[in-house]
Amino acid sequence: MFDLRPVGYVTGLLVAFLGLAMLLPMLVDIVEGQGHWMAFLESAIISTLTGGLIALACSNGVRQGLSIQQTFLLTTGVWVALPIFGALPFILGDTEARVVDAFFEAMSGLTTTGSTVFSDLDQMPKGLLLWRGLLQWLGGIGIIVVAMVFLPELRVGGMQIFRSEGFDTFGKILPRATEISSRISSIYLFLTMSCAAAYMLSGMTAFDATVHAMTTIATGGFANYDASFAAFEGASASVAIVFMILAALPFVRFVQMTAGTARPLLHDSQIRFFLKTTVLIIAGLTAWRVIHDGVTTVAGVRDVVFNVVSILTGTGYASADYMLWGGLPVTVLFFVGLIGGCAGSTSCSIKVFRYQLLFASIKAQLRKIHSPNGMFTPRYDGRSIDEDILNSVMSFFVFFIVTLGVVAVLLGLTGLDFITSLSGASAALANIGPGLGDHIGPAGNFAGLNDGAKWLLAAAMLIGRLELMVVYAILTVKFWQV
Repeated sequence: MFDLRPVGYVTGLLVAFLGLAMLLPMLVDIVEGQGHWMAFLESAIISTLTGGLIALACSNGVRQGLSIQQTFLLTTGVWVALPIFGALPFILGDTEARVVDAFFEAMSGLTTTGSTVFSDLDQMPKGLLLWRGLLQWLGGIGIIVVAMVFLPELRVGGMQIFRSEGFDTFGKILPRATEISSRISSIYLFLTMSCAAAYMLSGMTAFDATVHAMTTIATGGFANYDASFAAFEGASASVAIVFMILAALPFVRFVQMTAGTARPLLHDSQIRFFLKTTVLIIAGLTAWRVIHDGVTTVAGVRDVVFNVVSILTGTGYASADYMLWGGLPVTVLFFVGLIGGCAGSTSCSIKVFRYQLLFASIKAQLRKIHSPNGMFTPRYDGRSIDEDILNSVMSFFVFFIVTLGVVAVLLGLTGLDFITSLSGASAALANIGPGLGDHIGPAGNFAGLNDGAKWLLAAAMLIGRLELMVVYAILTVKFWQV
């Protein structure tokens, strides 16, 4: 059996760090003069001591590199362990949530999904609101590191195509992750602070601006109000649109830009494809609403732009109940959620680069049919695409569709209706946030679902956030054979 100590060491450190992060909402509750701060203190002590003891017990097994098996296990294990401890403030705090609800909320936060089981957010203590925002903010930066360090190395879903970005990590995963995290953190923090400042200028309070900046840059979508972004003026929605788009772009391009070269950002085919897709969808839905519903106001058009960007990036905010827009817009928004943003961003879902590779492969196949004797090689961003990358991408699409179907069927077996089952599976697997229908749509939440459905959806959030293959790999018998 392979050595689990490096995995336990890193996981323990991250759990301890999560415990220390609980002190921030504790301080907020103390300043607010509320008695809820004790729940955060207790949770912080439990998390920090447990994580610290695990790290200490495994410290004699630390080394510079990780094997492939250890990397798979670490990537999955961290995203299982952190929600367990992240759920403690919800269980011990003012919400007094049941274990299933607390774990669901914490998993939704750390995977930046944004689905919630809590109502009456307007009356929730500020400490818990800040904790929800912190969970998403930490999960956002965590998934960037996973996407830039681990997934290319593990050859997951075609992500190995981004190893050429200068992040060659084989045998050096731990030190490389530390290096990239430090470079990304400054960009991530700068965007968050800029977003918070812009929100305050738009009319938000300092607290609302801070929490929503965290969940915007993380493309997470947790809001401080049941009405989500409908609780704010239009200027705040405009700010959110800009920063949701920025957060859906590859963070490596921001790093390169700070190093003095903006050319990669301006010439990245993935970014161009994402922006063109966004504009096309917005134009189509705006035209529909103008022609079909007679929408001509600036607020009406802004609602279209806001909700398209929110669903496309997987943020999950809502500024209006788009279930009332009609069958076509709702159907379009369902499929929009299955597109996602760019690889190496906080965005989620399938990601636009996989569609680019899929279309390139289809184009090459069609040309071969037309000219059987010709040699046609699929290309991405001016480079030939290796066959193993195409196979990885095609496998990802197949696994995604199959998983979506299986989760939807299982949700149906728990007693949910077809729309709730299908949209719930999509919202969880693609980490979008809200589903469709009266129960889990933009005007509802996931509180009314049965416990079996909540556990299934929490598992789907984990599988989708880690690009499916990472989780499936450790479930095979061969993985555990050394």
